[in-house]
Amino acid sequence: MNYVFAFIAAYLLGSVSIGILLGKRKYKTDVRLKGSGNAGATNVARVFGLNAGLITFLGDAVKTFIALYIGSLLAGDMGVVVSGIGCLIGHCWPVFFGFKGGKGVTVSAATSLWLDWRIFLILVATFFLVYLICKIVSLCSIVAAVMYPLAMLFLGGYNPVFFILSVFVTLYVCFMHRSNIKRLLNGTESKFKPKKN
Repeated sequence: MNYVFAFIAAYLLGSVSIGILLGKRKYKTDVRLKGSGNAGATNVARVFGLNAGLITFLGDAVKTFIALYIGSLLAGDMGVVVSGIGCLIGHCWPVFFGFKGGKGVTVSAATSLWLDWRIFLILVATFFLVYLICKIVSLCSIVAAVMYPLAMLFLGGYNPVFFILSVFVTLYVCFMHRSNIKRLLNGTESKFKPKKN
């Protein structure tokens, strides 16, 4: 039963979309109606500027940490896994905002930081290395997501359930970027151009 509580709490926390709230409160605009149409930090930065994107990133990370903490209290390591999955699903399919949210990148990054700061640094380094080469954020996100389980295998010593979480995160992020992958394959994916603050 604790697993169920952990999942529900994490899903509800994940459903608190910082990008949507920020857009509606400060800019009187639903960010999902602009840019790429999603509520993640990248699109918020594209539509409202880098400062807004950073606030969204930090807010989404904090809600993830809270969800993981609750999960760990309720059910230990497996609670963290259940909460990580719940928060990710809530972030992408928020019950409070018509089941249309972000693509899970910030939640995934926050989950990696919770598990091991070394994994987080590997993913961040991967993200920015790819960005320096191509300036396409969707590709950076996909490559970093793929690196998640690979980094865990490389570092070793983790509870196997955390590796399962990393694989789920990778597959989920890639699924959420399926339209981006199609555009990448046909060469029409746009480069990241944040709005100037």
